[in-house]
Amino acid sequence: MIEKLSDVPPEIDGVRAGGLLTRQEYDAVVLPLLQEAERADRRLRVLCQIDDDYAGVTPAALWEDLRLGARAIGRFAAFAVVTDLVWMRVACRVAAFAVPYPLRVFGTRQRDEAVAWLLGLHEGPRIHTRTYPGTGVVVVEVDRALRTEDIDALAAAVDDELRSVRELRGLVVHAPRVPGWANLPALWHHLGFVAGHEYRLRRLALAVDGVLPAAGAAVADVALHPEVRRFPYDDLDVAIGWAAAEDEVVPAAGDARSGAEIPGPRDHRANVRP
Repeated sequence: MIEKLSDVPPEIDGVRAGGLLTRQEYDAVVLPLLQEAERADRRLRVLCQIDDDYAGVTPAALWEDLRLGARAIGRFAAFAVVTDLVWMRVACRVAAFAVPYPLRVFGTRQRDEAVAWLLGLHEGPRIHTRTYPGTGVVVVEVDRALRTEDIDALAAAVDDELRSVRELRGLVVHAPRVPGWANLPALWHHLGFVAGHEYRLRRLALAVDGVLPAAGAAVADVALHPEVRRFPYDDLDVAIGWAAAEDEVVPAAGDARSGAEIPGPRDHRANVRP
């Protein structure tokens, strides 16, 4: 059995599943929901409540689930699963790292928390990029795990600078810690960005605290085309100066006046989190 939930906010598409699911139920409930979202060109924030008597799907329903899932994968803004079934909770946690959208699982008593999570999610990039005119330097501020939208925003900022130059002088990553990736698609997307841009980047500065960034910078400096250096998080101006400099002189730690003179930044306001 699949039915639409009527007790959720209008911004959320809620469904409830229990028993053995059939293809007819997918066609009667799930397909119209997807078609309406496609007509309105909107993203789906789904709350899926799975009852304790859930017994799986028929073979025909499984095929329909896969078909509709492939069709809708780029349409999801977020997906919350509410269930107390242990095996389903484990499966959802594994799937969360493989799908290109936020997916979280909640217990039945956490249903209100699931609704609040769906309503509070921000769509679009959550990073902040800015450029320094005349220096050829792009700075990206990161404070959480990267998503595919964030990589797209970074690529847009870098490509905007590369329209007028053959090589970007410097890219500075400013993060209080290693952000990591929200899911596997974000990681692959990031690797694709690196592969497509490394030979058009002269210097990469990592203004990130921790032992891992220092070791990673040393490895990347050997493995990648751009010169890579790590700086403390608080030495952002030093990192920018090094990335912008024409010579090989590395400014002393804490000396923000060393390196190139840095003009005021140009913010990419579309990438600023609310």
